[in-house]
Amino acid sequence: MRHRLSASTAAAAIAFTLSLLLPPALGAAADTLPASLSDREFWSLTEQLSEPGGSFQSDNLLSNEMGLSTVAAALAFRVKPGGVYLGVGPEQNFTYIAAIRPRMVFITDIRRGNLHLHLMYKALFELSADRAEFVSRLFTKPRPAGLSATSTASDLLNAYWDITTSDETAYQANLQAIKDRLVKTHGFPLSPDDLAGVEYVYRQFYWYGPAINYTSSTSGRWGGTSTYGDLMITTDAMTGAERSYLASEDNFTFLKTLESKNLIVPLVGDFAGPKALRAVGAWLKSRDAVVTAFYLSNVESYLGRNGVWPAFCANVASMPLDEASSFIRPGMGSATIRFSVPSGTNTVPPASAAQIQQLLAQRTVVLGRGGVAGTAGRGSPFGAMATETANCAGK
Repeated sequence: MRHRLSASTAAAAIAFTLSLLLPPALGAAADTLPASLSDREFWSLTEQLSEPGGSFQSDNLLSNEMGLSTVAAALAFRVKPGGVYLGVGPEQNFTYIAAIRPRMVFITDIRRGNLHLHLMYKALFELSADRAEFVSRLFTKPRPAGLSATSTASDLLNAYWDITTSDETAYQANLQAIKDRLVKTHGFPLSPDDLAGVEYVYRQFYWYGPAINYTSSTSGRWGGTSTYGDLMITTDAMTGAERSYLASEDNFTFLKTLESKNLIVPLVGDFAGPKALRAVGAWLKSRDAVVTAFYLSNVESYLGRNGVWPAFCANVASMPLDEASSFIRPGMGSATIRFSVPSGTNTVPPASAAQIQQLLAQRTVVLGRGGVAGTAGRGSPFGAMATETANCAGK
């Protein structure tokens, strides 16, 4: 299995709106979030806060958000560190977590398969000393020479791209190491179905390698949309810097530490369901913690289509929020930087970091789709959670 990385990996970026008129939030009151969770506490949270699993139209083993580095850069500017991050879906969460450095994470998805995916990632983070070993284990490929702590994500992914995938024996050994980490080291009481789910997920990454994409596990094909390799080497449209979770050893180490402390907790739950999100909120409230960011992907479109968005809104309204708590709603868009000015929206070519920072100091930045500037609030990629859900509290 040998596939070559696309050269157009940073061509797309996610639409986002960043308002710089919002003042920095005041420091939150001291919370009592744990510095780590025991294995028993971790699994107890996963079981007690979760709802019965549901279904989705795809396995969703990989995101397709080619602008994740641009969003990560904006998040690092907008969201204060040290809070609680909520998310949904697969690996894009790691990039956003690395950008804002929360103290604790809950990732809730309607599919139990997403829990299996995150258990696989948990084991791989803990088993791997560095990024290069992590990628080696993820795709069951031997580690190429020359990779170091200073290697870029592009260096890393391109080095692995043409490395021949190891044989079935190596795959089975890696899979057993994952299962042993979860069951023997942590003592998680995984059912046969859960173990089969973890194996299913890991098999997909083994079979498709860095060319795996959003539809590979359901379509049986490589290519056609952004691959894992493409996603990891995306760059911030403003500065040209890589911002994915594999862009630096520091990003990887931060995530590895959270995983090792059992502070990235995967849950099964419906955003509009009666239990999961409210249970997370109640658990956080009891510890005086604040939700600083909630990554929604495009889940709201499904909630709206099904007529249950008000229930989701009420669930969020029950959570501990402050004036800086933000929704994250990335969507596909162009890589054009647009600056909202009194005379209209001017499209400008990519500028230097210094030029952009100067403009950021005085204007609202919009990365738009089809030339349309975004606005703050519901429907834009960043929204104030407390403001948007203020009228849902009693529902």
